[in-house]
Amino acid sequence: MKLIAAAALALVSSAALAQSYPARPVRFLVPFAPAGSADVMARLVGNRMSEGLGQPLLIENQGGGGGTIATETLARSLPDGYTVALGSVSTLILAPLLNPKLRYDPLKSFTHISRIATATQVLFVGSAVPAKDLRQLIELAKAKPGTLNYGSNGIGAVPHLAGELFRSLAGIDLVHVPYKGAGPVTAALLAGDVQLGFIVPTGQEQNLQTGRLRALAVAGPKRLPSLPGVPTAAEAGLPGLETYTWFGLTAALGTPPPIVTRLNAEVNRAVENKELRDTLTKQGVEAGGSTPQEYVRFVGTETEKWSNIIKSAGVKLEN
Repeated sequence: MKLIAAAALALVSSAALAQSYPARPVRFLVPFAPAGSADVMARLVGNRMSEGLGQPLLIENQGGGGGTIATETLARSLPDGYTVALGSVSTLILAPLLNPKLRYDPLKSFTHISRIATATQVLFVGSAVPAKDLRQLIELAKAKPGTLNYGSNGIGAVPHLAGELFRSLAGIDLVHVPYKGAGPVTAALLAGDVQLGFIVPTGQEQNLQTGRLRALAVAGPKRLPSLPGVPTAAEAGLPGLETYTWFGLTAALGTPPPIVTRLNAEVNRAVENKELRDTLTKQGVEAGGSTPQEYVRFVGTETEKWSNIIKSAGVKLEN
């Protein structure tokens, strides 16, 4: 009888918790600087979630450390649902793999709530590169090994590892040139300082129209609505070249299931909004939610995938 009573009390407590949450604003940590694509996306989703929650999600940008500062803040926060964070492949996968000294584990330190969106990388080349498609670029690289440079927004970032994956799959020799952000990479491509790079196509419309940049392949499983004429790498003859930046909503480890369920419902409701989806699509970002269980499995799969890429490429943070 005592066990039955305890179970009944637990059910009542969970129901009450779900009904009362949130009773105050929710702190939404964004591990990147204001005005960037991730920040804009977080604000769009956060505003939609606020409508359903009946409380504002207060965006707090905590840039620095490749996004690890905000992520560590989340790991230390109370598991009460009043602090959440934007998780990404950079903060939850790449940073822990490249820096074992980090004080969090992608699967053991958090309660994962839902995926939010995916931004696929596209292989761009500068106008001085004679290759008109992926096959010609690979032939050029093989004919002139070590003469083609590719830019990235930092050692260990997705574009860096995308370049290493490309090099490995194509059997070519490329030189990596790291920069401090996606903007400088684009500038280097336009100036001819690097010949190729993997970047999200947001904001590249004019460069594509004028021919200053050319998009040769989408590093993803399907073509992008914003670039319907650009084939996937698989369509262009190089299957396996799939790299993308993804984002999700994450809370502290031990966040009560009723709160997780509530937050998950609001994330999925937000990303199903047509206006929001259309806005993100124009930026080269595909919105899409998940269940908490699907998100956890996805994080595990991504950890294994990127671990293999990093080991194969021999990438180290101190390089």
